[in-house]
Amino acid sequence: MTEQSSAAGRIPPILLVGCGRMGSAMLAGWREHGLAPSMAVDPSPDAASFAGPDMTVVASPTVIPTDFAPAAVVLAVKPQSVAEALPAYARFAGGPVFLSIMAGRTIGGIQSLLGPTAAVVRAMPNTPAAIRQGITVACPAAGVTSGQRSLCDRLLHAIGQVAWVEDEPFLDPVTAVSGSGPAYVFLLAELMEQAALEQGLPPALARQLARQTVAGSGALLAASTEDAAALRKAVTSPGGTTAAALEVMMKSDAFPAVVSDAIAAATRRSRELAG
Repeated sequence: MTEQSSAAGRIPPILLVGCGRMGSAMLAGWREHGLAPSMAVDPSPDAASFAGPDMTVVASPTVIPTDFAPAAVVLAVKPQSVAEALPAYARFAGGPVFLSIMAGRTIGGIQSLLGPTAAVVRAMPNTPAAIRQGITVACPAAGVTSGQRSLCDRLLHAIGQVAWVEDEPFLDPVTAVSGSGPAYVFLLAELMEQAALEQGLPPALARQLARQTVAGSGALLAASTEDAAALRKAVTSPGGTTAAALEVMMKSDAFPAVVSDAIAAATRRSRELAG
């Protein structure tokens, strides 16, 4: 299928390399939009559960039919296994676009394993992709065509919002903010639940309050055109309970410093992994 014809109708054939949490989330999103007969490679016995009329799952790239011509090869394997896994797909270089969602793996590093003719788009999604509420930031290599970029945009939009950057180093702080970000939110819910227990609330109620407060606040933030700071101030009555809590949390050495330090640490680690 040509780049032009893939712009409408169902998603063209895809070769998905890795059916882990993010790979399977993407596959589910593509299926909702309609997916042409595609293939996935994953040695895990559990991967067979993703097979269907639109997806043939194989354990090794060596059994991919020679006449299979995917429009995109989506690289969703664990970053630490790229040196062993990627060279087997070098035969596709110069044809389909390679869409990588491997954290910390640079475009240059991927091309060094696939060959210089490989058209690579590097992307960083996050786990809310599992419910089609993710945010992905993508960066195209030089030489990626407009059609290839459009296809990657379409594949990523199937799991949530998409933003594009032209400077690959931006993906390190992106990883720190949005890629790792769900863990920070889950930690907040975890700590709120624990604090509620400390104040004597029953466990079931403590969990319900913490989870729905975080989920509802996120939904309100997503629906609002106001800045997060404005929404925070709207909840904070002078001299009230919220003000008392924020006085503790917003001390210079408390929440603002912790969040800033955490994002900086995650950004540094992303750069180390890419190096």
